[in-house]
Amino acid sequence: MQGFGVDIGGSGIKGCVVDLDKGELVGERVRIPTPQPALPDPVYGVVADIVGQFGWEGRIGVTYPGVMKHGVAFTAANMDHSWIGTDMAAGLEKVIPGTVQTLNDADAAGIAEMAYGAGRGERGLVLMLTFGTGIGSALFIDGKLVPNTEFGHIEVDGADGEKAASAAAREREGLSYPAWAKRVDRYLDTLEMSLWADLIIVGGGVSKKAEKWVPLLSTRTRVVPAQLLNDAGIVGAALAAEEHIGQ
Repeated sequence: MQGFGVDIGGSGIKGCVVDLDKGELVGERVRIPTPQPALPDPVYGVVADIVGQFGWEGRIGVTYPGVMKHGVAFTAANMDHSWIGTDMAAGLEKVIPGTVQTLNDADAAGIAEMAYGAGRGERGLVLMLTFGTGIGSALFIDGKLVPNTEFGHIEVDGADGEKAASAAAREREGLSYPAWAKRVDRYLDTLEMSLWADLIIVGGGVSKKAEKWVPLLSTRTRVVPAQLLNDAGIVGAALAAEEHIGQ
């Protein structure tokens, strides 16, 4: 069985056909830089371009980096504020031939990891964290998604946790992996004061270098790197569209 997923990020928009039996991309994904400013209509145009390049006409899943409920964006922490209140699903359905399932980008990555990757078969409370421009989160209880958690914005030392512990912060400040791992530890310790997870899966681009920082973490919860890496959002979006998850 095949599906189609599109992953909208602050710097790039990626899409591809997905083999839903294996949780793998079918062929090469297409990536187009995110329009700047990332206003709704230009972003819709890029999504339509990507879908059109594959000739896909069925249902698609599309991620958004913020709270997404019933097709409508409610936050825009790392996007243009014009997105807030925008019916993204309706906007996309005007420019592509299929129907659209929208969901939070971290939720999509978590769905993929729970179905095909590091969370497969895991029960209890599982937390997926994606480290990128900010910190995205996806929470699962016995495999069932609790949508739209925003744990990247928990307060750590007087500021959003993602301000100091995101991958963007590491790059912006030129931190070594050991120095950055201390910040991630501080963030996780604060998060764990309220959330007793059984497993934490860490994703985003930095999961490719997991050996440089994950072993340095001292948090009480078991932490493992994501397995689908940067394809997780696309795969999870496609699966969510097929199974109507996270609406």
